[in-house]
Formats: sequence, structure tokens, C-alpha cells
Amino acid sequence: MGSMRGLLQIAIFFSALLAFDRSCFVDAALSNGMYFYWGSQLGRITGWDSCQLLLDQQGGSGITSKASFLYGSLSMRIKLVQGNSAGTVTTFYMSSFGNRHDEIDFEFLGNVSGQPYTIHTNIFTQGFGQREQQFKAWFDPTTDYHNYTIFWNPYEVVWLVDSIPIRVFRNYHDPEINFPDSQAMKVFASLWNADQWATQGGKVKTNWALAPFKAEFQNFETKACFWNGPSTIKRCASKNPANWWTNSIYYRLSYPKLGQMNWVRDKFMIYNYCTDFKRFNGKVPKECYLPQY
Repeated sequence: MGSMRGLLQIAIFFSALLAFDRSCFVDAALSNGMYFYWGSQLGRITGWDSCQLLLDQQGGSGITSKASFLYGSLSMRIKLVQGNSAGTVTTFYMSSFGNRHDEIDFEFLGNVSGQPYTIHTNIFTQGFGQREQQFKAWFDPTTDYHNYTIFWNPYEVVWLVDSIPIRVFRNYHDPEINFPDSQAMKVFASLWNADQWATQGGKVKTNWALAPFKAEFQNFETKACFWNGPSTIKRCASKNPANWWTNSIYYRLSYPKLGQMNWVRDKFMIYNYCTDFKRFNGKVPKECYLPQY
């Protein structure tokens, strides 16, 4: 935002962040905001805001948030499995529960040494998914931590890598295109074996001689609206300074952010469900025919 008006908007926004009622959101470190729901014997909390998840031939491991959320920004810094990670899947995602669940996914599909990871994204609404988009990582996600963020408000869901948006799913307010706007979701992170499909369509299997595989997580950050029953739906969606995610600057991506996303999609996208006409028998989902950004 190069104008004075843009600077003023930013100043008002950050002033609101400092002033609002903190009961409207949860901001917790990993050690007190998440717990092991699976494979606790294979993972461990390594600090106030860090942990390791391990995978061996006996199984994997996973953590989940104590709180549930509706809208906001949820992020984690992750260092993925190093070396030959073929067959492994590291995840960072949000999900509700039940047959008609909502879910927003980051999944990182391992590969043989020297080949880039696949960043796999998906979204489920009312139990329906099949909205995968995939990207080859344009950086090495195994040598250092990188930040992965799910931003979610009543208007759109945005997937970001190191603050660069890679995908948007809009709320079209169309009964034929559901949007995750009424179910609380918890945050999950996990490491598991999926060598039946994860690497080159399942052609390359997990090399268990290299186990245990390790993924590292830190800086769990939740600037998000805490779920406290059905009344939360209206409270978290209302437009007020406390709900910073409803500010008009977040109705859609800014032009600079849109430029960043187009760069990623032009150079590194390898699969888009919206162009897979064969999979959908010639008719891709309705949102694919509408403006997506």
C-alpha cells in the first residue's frame, strides 16, 4: 500500500490488535496448546514451543490443539524429513469431526534424495473434498524451518508458505459451493507412512532401513477465534476491531500478494483439480468456472 490511506489502515489495524479483548482469540505455545493424540512414544516435546515427530515401521505420531477455532491465522514452523523421505507424509492441517466435516490441509509428500518435496493442499467442506492442488517446493524444506500458515475468514481461505500465498478458496455464498463457516476445527500435525500413494503415485516405497524418520515443529501460533459453542459462529464472523480477520483489507489478496501467488502457481504448480477434466468426467466443480482470487 503506497498511499497515505494505506498506511493509515495499517496503523488502525495494529492499534486494534493491541487494544482488543484477548478473550476473543487464543495464542498458545506448542507445549501448552497442543498434545499427542497418537504415537506419543515416538514423539517428544523438545522445548516451550517445539517438538519432534518420529515415524518407524511400527507407526507414526501426531499432535493436536487443545482448543478449537473458527477463523483467524494458524501457523507452524516445520523442518521436514531429511534425505530419502520417499513414502512419508508430514502434515499440518485443521479439521472438524463427523461425516460432514470441514478440513483445510497442508501435506508434504516425501521424495527420494535430491528430488523436491510436493506441497499437497486440499479443502473439505461438509465432508466433500477432491479439491487438491499441488506444488513442487521452490526451496529445501529440510535444512531449515519454514513457516506454513492457514488464514481463514468469512470471505476466503488462504494457504501461505513463508508469508507467500500459494492458494485461495473463496466463499461464493453459493449453496452449491460449501464454505467452512460453521464448524469448529482443531489444528493437527503428524508424520505417517503413505507409501501406497505419496511418492510418484506409490511407485517408490518407504526405505525402512533409514528409520526413524523425523520432522521438527516449532512456533505454533494461533491468532484465531476460540470456539465456545454455536454462538461462536456469529461472534467470530462479526465485523469489529477484535475480529481483525474481518477487516476489509482481508476481503481478498492485495495486488502484491496476488503477484506472489501467481509467481508460485505459474512456476511450481504441478496439479490443479480445476483442470482435471478427465477425473471429473468433463465437468469440474462449479467454483472452477468462477473467479477464484
